[in-house]
Amino acid sequence: MGWAKNATLFLAGQSVSLFGSTVVQFAVMWFITLETRSGLALGLYVLFAFGPQGVMSIFGGVLADRLNRKRLIIAADATIAVATLALALLMTAGIDSLWVIYLAVAIRSVGAGVQAPTVQALIPEIVPADQLMRVNGIFQTASSAMALLSPAVGAVIYTSFGIIPTFYLDVATACVGIGLLILVTVPGARGAVATESTFRADLAAGIRYIVRAPMIRWLISVLALLFILAQAPAAVLSPLLIAEVFGTEPWMLAAAQVFVSLGTMLGGVLVATLLAKRSRIRLLLASAYAIGVFTVALGLSPELWVYYLFTFLAGLAIPAFSAPFITILQQTVAPEMLGRVFSYVTIAMTLSTPFGVMVFGPLADVFSIQTLLIVSGALLVGVVTVSVLLPSGRATIHAARSAERAALPAREG
Repeated sequence: MGWAKNATLFLAGQSVSLFGSTVVQFAVMWFITLETRSGLALGLYVLFAFGPQGVMSIFGGVLADRLNRKRLIIAADATIAVATLALALLMTAGIDSLWVIYLAVAIRSVGAGVQAPTVQALIPEIVPADQLMRVNGIFQTASSAMALLSPAVGAVIYTSFGIIPTFYLDVATACVGIGLLILVTVPGARGAVATESTFRADLAAGIRYIVRAPMIRWLISVLALLFILAQAPAAVLSPLLIAEVFGTEPWMLAAAQVFVSLGTMLGGVLVATLLAKRSRIRLLLASAYAIGVFTVALGLSPELWVYYLFTFLAGLAIPAFSAPFITILQQTVAPEMLGRVFSYVTIAMTLSTPFGVMVFGPLADVFSIQTLLIVSGALLVGVVTVSVLLPSGRATIHAARSAERAALPAREG
């Protein structure tokens, strides 16, 4: 069970590091909002916080397939910590220009662009194939817990002591994360991969690999559609729906965030326990349909408590999609291509939500919010149905089932 110790150390370290990073994200957003009261300033923050990550993910995936993944994660986390520490020292000295903050945020985003695909690519090196679903479920639960706790902790620190202590908290959690990762033993860990190919050639090889793999294209397409038709409407339309239909009390929107986080946490627990041995592809498809149905139900909710119920259920379905999605890729993609494949997964997630926001935001000023939620949920159900009937959908289902059968001997042994 040496793998279990390594997985525990790895997940604990990444969760602690994620907690500190999320606290800083909220704190910086609050600082810019309260200091500038400017939509443009906040929009630039979002651009610098997520834009570099989306671009860098392309190159981060290549690095993850060329270099030692454990060392690469440490380097990325350390880069983020150094940028955060530098920002803390500059602001302590009274240098708090928005462009200084934007620069630090951009550097942190670059580090995240390297770290995110590398983390997903390293997990199969630590965890046996038949335990990937369980570990991914646990990781989802831990991430959801951090997402639930970090705004509250960030708010307490920010209101009591200001923004600078949140930076030091992030540096401390990064050090803990790096320390725990150093203790992780990666069986057969590789150094830098000896290759005569250029960086550009490896990048092109990753694109060709995805283009020639119908399963990967299908999975990433379904993920992007889910983010566009469910994640984006929920992010944009839910606050408006609550304010226009149920009331404008701040606790109403906060409660919605709590319910979806609690649902996601419980969903991760279920995936790691009761659902760990279920068919990955069946669970993925069932959860995609469920998210679509619950999105429709949000638009039909007559009372606030009903709305919260379906918010919780939608949160419950999220890990039932994400954990099988990640597991299928980890079990079927060639190990030397995992970093590049997960880099495109990161890009799909990073770009799909803003695209959906750009679509549904203006529509919310023209059509009723309930109608938009109903239509977006119904569209999600429809496109998932069509995608399953496509040749690439059938091929994906077959490949995923084959990967599950291949893991059975390890489970029985």
